Amino acid sequence: MTVRRLVRAVLPIIALVGITSCSVFSQALHSGPIAEANTKKVEKEILFRNDIVEEAEEYLGTRYRSAGKSPSGFDCSGLVYFVMKEHDISMNSSAATQEKQGVRISKKEAKPGDLVFFRRSLGGRVFHVAMVYENDKSGMTLIHSTSRGVVIDKLEDSAYWRSKIMTFRNVVNNKK
Repeated sequence: MTVRRLVRAVLPIIALVGITSCSVFSQALHSGPIAEANTKKVEKEILFRNDIVEEAEEYLGTRYRSAGKSPSGFDCSGLVYFVMKEHDISMNSSAATQEKQGVRISKKEAKPGDLVFFRRSLGGRVFHVAMVYENDKSGMTLIHSTSRGVVIDKLEDSAYWRSKIMTFRNVVNNKK
């Protein structure tokens, strides 16, 4: 069972325990229709983000193809374009124009489904985009299409990717 599927299975239980394990005072402040609606909204977003990443995961091993935007071959922006389109998120077709979409966030704020854009220098152009697969205390994991095809890489384990200038964008809330 993947971590993502495990989260999907236990999320409702965690939400319930989180709500019911509060003190009586805290329960009074954080219960009722508003708290329940917020919990459901967070739950729904987590599940949606997991669906996006699971979709990208289905294409692991798909070969790299310059300007490729289909399962017969992807370039980096093509993978993002295709996966997001499958989830009704409208994306531009190039990494440079995708970076202008959504909301800029910090690395710490990045969640599964958010995008990471790479530059070779501070004023340089965007040359690569990857999707956040996981971002936790052990670091950030990316899923992206490289010359090796669609792969999952640990950012901290790659001197190449780590050395690039990165920006982070939340495009998940760009749903049509």
